Amino acid sequence: MATLQYPSHLWYQHSDEWLLVEGDQGTIGVSDYAQDALNDVVFVELPEVGDKFKKGTVFGTVESVKAAADLKMPVDGEVVAVNSELEATPETINAQPYTGGWIIKIKVTGVVEALMNADEYRAFCESR
Repeated sequence: MATLQYPSHLWYQHSDEWLLVEGDQGTIGVSDYAQDALNDVVFVELPEVGDKFKKGTVFGTVESVKAAADLKMPVDGEVVAVNSELEATPETINAQPYTGGWIIKIKVTGVVEALMNADEYRAFCESR
């Protein structure tokens, strides 16, 4: 079994999305734990640039050979970029969940709160 990664510079939520905050910009993807549980990702439904979402609302879907999972916003924000490379190569989420497999970039319009740090998220994943 592969050792899962939990980068310490990211924030995580219970639905397995991660958030990297840089100023008022945020990058969102799915965690190594999530991609491992999903198995081979075969499709990603992406939002449009300019779409606005509230924390906890669904902004897209990741589908694998095993299941489909809704993607939920970890914070209020407006989409400023989507990783359109994932349309042709959704398996990048499996290979590079924290780098090339990012899903969207947002302008953060809400407060980053109630998210877990890496240690809290690792403990949460190990308890499931």
